Amino acid sequence: MSTTEARPAPPAAPAPAARRRRGPRTTPYVLLVPAVAVLALGMGYPLFWQVVTSLQEFGLAQQFGQPPTFVGLDNYARIFTDDALWAVVVRSIVFCLVNAFVTVGIGILFALLMKAVHPVVRVVLQVSLLLAWAMPLVAAVTVWKWLFDWRTGVINWLLVQMGFDSFDGHSWLAQPLSFFFVATVVIVWMSVPFVALSVYAALTQVSDEVLEAARIDGARPAQIFWHVTMPLVRPVLSIVLLLQIIWDLRVFAQIRLLQDSGAPVSETNLLGNFIYELGIGRQDFAGAAAVSIFVLALTVLLSWPYVRSLLKEDR
Repeated sequence: MSTTEARPAPPAAPAPAARRRRGPRTTPYVLLVPAVAVLALGMGYPLFWQVVTSLQEFGLAQQFGQPPTFVGLDNYARIFTDDALWAVVVRSIVFCLVNAFVTVGIGILFALLMKAVHPVVRVVLQVSLLLAWAMPLVAAVTVWKWLFDWRTGVINWLLVQMGFDSFDGHSWLAQPLSFFFVATVVIVWMSVPFVALSVYAALTQVSDEVLEAARIDGARPAQIFWHVTMPLVRPVLSIVLLLQIIWDLRVFAQIRLLQDSGAPVSETNLLGNFIYELGIGRQDFAGAAAVSIFVLALTVLLSWPYVRSLLKEDR
């Protein structure tokens, strides 16, 4: 019987050489250059112009061609020693924080309501919120001014019908406290839809298994909300609260439109309106630029704790 010799096994293939580690890829950064350039041009130039203007004497004469003169920090010293500015700053910070927290609180309630109701009712609520959010600002403020009108307003009529006769002919916009109450109603009404829809989207991402496990462990609904649901949606809440603080600190149009109805301007000005009065009313563009830089720094100061908390959560 013939036998064949066993063929030797083929030599093992050499192990592939370890790939050399490549350096950091530059393509993503190159692709970001156009967007960064556009942002730098669109946002950096106005900021640069504001800083330069705040260091110059820039008034009505400069608008007609007279060259501005460099005055250093004189504009800041002149503006920041004015007691009227600090009254506006305190008023703006209080108004901003109250509006931001009230808006987020009501938005959370609406989000929980949309999560709990029947789908048909949920759609009605969502459409209603979207309509309120999409309404033009001037139209919304005009409607609210009609509702609070001291002669023909529905609000006064309803309060009188309920037995509050003192509200017959009551002018809501004539006194600073009631003026800011109306302004808060307008701003919160226009801001709640964004918060409610954002928080509702976060609530839909909370796992039902997690909630069911909490119920099995004997947790009550309030405990589930505070110790399970809220920690899971906290990143979204932090973002919407941060955005509300920024937006409410820079509010201008709503206050200006309400002031046109006869409100005391000096007692109802916020920072945006104060800047408008300096620049357009008094033609003090350098002082307006100095206050604008201050508002930017104040915005960063107020929002920094929330930005810091967001950065910690991302680590």
